[in-house]
Amino acid sequence: MGGRELSRLAAFALGVLASCAPVPDVPPTRAVALVNALPPMKAFTTETVAPATRSNAEMAQDFLDLSFRMESGRTIPVLSRFEGPITVRMTGATSDSMGRDLTRLLGRLRNEADIDISLTNGPNAHITVEAIPQAELQRAVPRAACFVVPRITSWEEFLLTRHTGQVDWTTLTTRERAVIFVPADAAPQEIRDCLHEELAQALGPLNDLYRLPDSVFNDDNIHTVLTGFDMLVLRAFYAPELSSGMTRSDVAARLPALLARLNPRGQRAGAPAQADTSRDWITAMETALTSGSTPGRRRQAAARAIQLGEAFGWRDTRAGFALYANGRLQVGHDSAAALASFNAAEAVYRKSAVTSVHTAHIAVQKAAFALASGDAQTTIALADEAIPVARRHQNAALLATLMMFKAEGLAMTGNTVEADALRLDSLGWARYGFGSDLNVQARLAEIAALRPF
Repeated sequence: MGGRELSRLAAFALGVLASCAPVPDVPPTRAVALVNALPPMKAFTTETVAPATRSNAEMAQDFLDLSFRMESGRTIPVLSRFEGPITVRMTGATSDSMGRDLTRLLGRLRNEADIDISLTNGPNAHITVEAIPQAELQRAVPRAACFVVPRITSWEEFLLTRHTGQVDWTTLTTRERAVIFVPADAAPQEIRDCLHEELAQALGPLNDLYRLPDSVFNDDNIHTVLTGFDMLVLRAFYAPELSSGMTRSDVAARLPALLARLNPRGQRAGAPAQADTSRDWITAMETALTSGSTPGRRRQAAARAIQLGEAFGWRDTRAGFALYANGRLQVGHDSAAALASFNAAEAVYRKSAVTSVHTAHIAVQKAAFALASGDAQTTIALADEAIPVARRHQNAALLATLMMFKAEGLAMTGNTVEADALRLDSLGWARYGFGSDLNVQARLAEIAALRPF
């Protein structure tokens, strides 16, 4: 691959890693001109949620590990939850799309998790969702896009109590108040994703497990909305058989009968229990994914995670994610190594239908290579397979990106009418997934710039 193609791929990878932030000095293209007449923002209106696929024995182990450990590894001594009906309110610089997404989420929690939860305008809500300017939020907690805190109800309270035991989740027996902070000026999809993940943790488990392939309770951030697995976990969390104050052994004793009642299809033999994720592997992945480290150090950390996973004999989503992260970090540095990592990650993900959305993320990376090399048919084929998956998982940013890739592939074949129509159709999803018109323009320009000139 030539140097010009490599530099264009590097620019695209930079845009992906920066959550689609605008990229300066991108050559003008036909695609960019369409931004002058952006269509209305699109939104998902129907749910296509697949049920949990694990056996109940596996579900029980996942439930216990999610519910009785923090992400740091600290033990949570007892189960804590809200007892009785739960109310939620919004404050701060909220938006119409945020209100719609929260309302839809609460409806799902009522219908799928059987939680008595509703929106209120009153000041005494159990859970407050406060929208804070992104810059202010990240000055206080630099590495968090959004987060949830117990026992308090406002940003002012958080600034006063953040270094005290008052906001320590492990000291709770019953949950009475919590506040979720989301970035007010982020893209609508990012705010929605925050609502799903943080409200799930405000209500239920406080841990994330890298071994989970089908859950938002996973720091890989592949899933953007609550899955069937997540809803089953929350439904069990609020089942009448459990209550605040129960120990791990108390809950473990009740889970088999509880899960048999809630999930009869899971009453079967399951896969062997997966080993815990080592702290060394987590540390390596955190370094690889953190922009504060140098590119060389991040690549070394990704390679370390791959080596650790191989030593542990992992063939699950953790192995795929380390390879995926390594591939993204190699783009612009070693194109052959990047493509090899993406192919290896795809091989891991294709072993299970549960990880189809992971494969769709790989498709974006491979489409970038195909487009840059002038291979229109491969670009189109990759997008065609992944677009329905992105739509089913309600990932508008991923969906729009794949549609833009297909449009460029079609344009390369001379099918400009279909290409222009598809590119225009992608913009409504892009407005939801990327936010500002400038971000939409940047993503269009990044992808168009990959085409050989």
